[in-house]
Amino acid sequence: MLRYEVLLLTVPEITADETTGIESYLSKTLTDKGAQPTSFDRWGKYYLAYPVRKNDYGVYFLMRFECSDERHKEIIDAVRVACAVKFADLVMRHMIVHLEERDSLEYQRPESLEETPSRDVDSFLKENKMTGLMGKPGRSRHNNDALGDIESGSKNFEGL
Repeated sequence: MLRYEVLLLTVPEITADETTGIESYLSKTLTDKGAQPTSFDRWGKYYLAYPVRKNDYGVYFLMRFECSDERHKEIIDAVRVACAVKFADLVMRHMIVHLEERDSLEYQRPESLEETPSRDVDSFLKENKMTGLMGKPGRSRHNNDALGDIESGSKNFEGL
């Protein structure tokens, strides 16, 4: 048995239904041709190094399968056609890689944008030792103070 993995880069706005459609179609295609899908993992949304089809972000998926040596070319062609034609509007890039039997199936991936904790500005300034920027009055406060001066000044004018 030969092992392969398919890395898919899809448009960032892919829906759960579209993801299920891709997974189901690829699994059925593989099964019909005698291969056995072993996993389909959603890695998540990532900021791309350069725009792909005018998208700065993309969602990665990793699918793995096993197949016999006799039909592997036919199976790989079917996966390529599915990615390049059937799902051309969703899959921006794909890559199929042969895995050696001795290679481990474990992988490490960086945290996706969906897993990265969000922070507020004050936390960012504290972590980067920029606390001097925190205590300074912002424009809105300064403007509010000025507005308060004008309002109080107008009251003084009313009293004249």
